[in-house]
Amino acid sequence: MNANTQTVPVAANGRSDQPVKARQSLAGRIAARAGGGAMRVFLVLVGLFWLMPTVGLLLSSLRDSSDIAASGWWQVFTAPAQLTTENYAQLLDNDTITNSLLSTILITVPSTVLVVVIGSLAGYAFAWMEFPGRDWWFLVVVGLLVVPVQVALVPVSKLFGAIGIFETTFGVIIFHVSFGLPFAIFLLRNFFAEIPKELLEAARLDGAGEIRLFARVVMPLGGPAIASLGIFQFLWVWNDMLVALIFADSESPPITVALQQQVRQFGNNIDVLAPGAFVSMVIPLVVFFAFQRQFVTGVMAGAVK
Repeated sequence: MNANTQTVPVAANGRSDQPVKARQSLAGRIAARAGGGAMRVFLVLVGLFWLMPTVGLLLSSLRDSSDIAASGWWQVFTAPAQLTTENYAQLLDNDTITNSLLSTILITVPSTVLVVVIGSLAGYAFAWMEFPGRDWWFLVVVGLLVVPVQVALVPVSKLFGAIGIFETTFGVIIFHVSFGLPFAIFLLRNFFAEIPKELLEAARLDGAGEIRLFARVVMPLGGPAIASLGIFQFLWVWNDMLVALIFADSESPPITVALQQQVRQFGNNIDVLAPGAFVSMVIPLVVFFAFQRQFVTGVMAGAVK
């Protein structure tokens, strides 16, 4: 027998002992090829196409109103001399836009902080504290998740008018907090319930009370979920226009309402509308990317056991 000839071991039943590679299905082969370079190029093109309106808004905000009326924003690539920061200087001198930005901050920050704080405390109580009717109260919270905002606009308007907080910043904050709490409690309760019970019992044996246990153990472990909730709430309140249009002060409306009012005079103030819209959009993006790591961790929490 030739020394270079390799023999395949044969089992007693006459079959080879070498493993037989399973034949890949047609769907598997398509999925494998789709994960290659062609799919990556396609996803990059989709991402660029998705970002095109944002880029167009940015370039429009850096052009003079006459240039905006005469040609499209893509003309900047052939005539970069059109770019100017004069629109942003005029934006800072526009009292309507600056007051609306300040009003939006005064509404968004307290609404986010209150929802995070109250939702964290309530979520911990529903997850680890025993009190009468706990499960029934949690079912009520879950039921409130399906209540649309539109249903409460008329009765809440009458209530706010009766107690004197209609068209006030405080009234808008109360409305956002009230409708943000059911989701916050539901999200954080489910996250806190995944904390090992032994860890909490060990802290109690060391003499930690409920407040200290919440602040020293639960809050650090729940950081990703709390950051995710904060981002969600911030984006919802900042980009809201329906509630602000009804409940906010008409003399100092949030940025979304102010821009909507500016659109009515589109031909006369496009040089203010474009930079104002871009500033209104870029602030939530900055908040999101600042907490991106915690957001992804919080969203993926519990997905891998």
